[in-house]
Amino acid sequence: MTDLSDLPLRDDLRGREPYGAPQLDVPYALNTNENPYPPSEALAKALGEAVMDVAGTLNRYPDRDAVALRADLAAFLNADTPGAGLTGDRVWAANGSNEIIQQILQAFGGPGRTALGFEPSYSMHPIITAVSGTRWIDASRDEDFGLDPGRAVAAVEEHRPDVVFLTSPNNPTGTSLPLETIEAVLDAAPGMVVVDEAYAEFRRAGTPSALTLLDGRPRLIVTRTMSKAFAMAGTRLGYLAAGRAVIDALLLVRLPYHLSAVTQAVARTALAHGDELLGTVDALRRERDGLVAWLRGEGLAVADSDANFVLFGRFPDRRRVWEGLLERGVLIREVGPPAWLRVSVGTPDETAAFRTALKESL
Repeated sequence: MTDLSDLPLRDDLRGREPYGAPQLDVPYALNTNENPYPPSEALAKALGEAVMDVAGTLNRYPDRDAVALRADLAAFLNADTPGAGLTGDRVWAANGSNEIIQQILQAFGGPGRTALGFEPSYSMHPIITAVSGTRWIDASRDEDFGLDPGRAVAAVEEHRPDVVFLTSPNNPTGTSLPLETIEAVLDAAPGMVVVDEAYAEFRRAGTPSALTLLDGRPRLIVTRTMSKAFAMAGTRLGYLAAGRAVIDALLLVRLPYHLSAVTQAVARTALAHGDELLGTVDALRRERDGLVAWLRGEGLAVADSDANFVLFGRFPDRRRVWEGLLERGVLIREVGPPAWLRVSVGTPDETAAFRTALKESL
């Protein structure tokens, strides 16, 4: 970074580094948990037509509240989680789930308030918390990366945070939380409880969603994204489900016309072709489960995963292993606990390349 010492930058931002995974030109990029399957030619054509439909109106502002998109998202969530009973006025959308998190903290955090999370977890939670002027409290997960309800409740009762973050499936470990743990935290928390379900579509059969807990719990927020299972990372569309009062609170902090007409059109088209886009999820689940078994067969420790990535270790020098993979054209993520590495689930060819490179690196 350039020298910022001559700028009147906020003191709490000095010395910080911007967030970002390495963006390198490699044959096999398995470091950002993207869906490796691009849109089909037919879907690409439909997306182009959707953009063409709105192109002639780009001199006008888009629908400020994205009403049609939110109705479509509610319909998807109701299909994903039968019994959720959501309507468009209980769903909110923004430019990626990171903007959703930022808006939540702008509304319910801020100077003099605190947010608590159980790490290792999604590294943007504490970053966005700090940028919003909220104080971050780091409570730890269990040794197996799970979260004991009693320990979670004890942390909440000790710190009395204004916002609690629960990530399920958890990034970077892939582990999911039982609903009992989420309910225990909800009962103990004095403020908002945010369940980050960015990878929910990849969860194993029988793993429930926190969407089933929304009714009667006005302080619960469940966040999702179209970047992962929907293979729409370039669209930048995150969303949440909550009570109507939460949506009204977020309207106070959202920027006007924050979702472009193009973003809304592309997202709605992707939702309309959801069967095609989500058709790769089962294949990625099988690839993930096979990768977990293979890594364990190689004598490595592996966290149980309900996501489209796998955390594995433990390495005395993980940087050496990471560099060995990179030298062989495979980029994974050096993130999470110090002795562990995270690999995104790719196509069978990408996974085969990773296996070969890892065996050579070890």
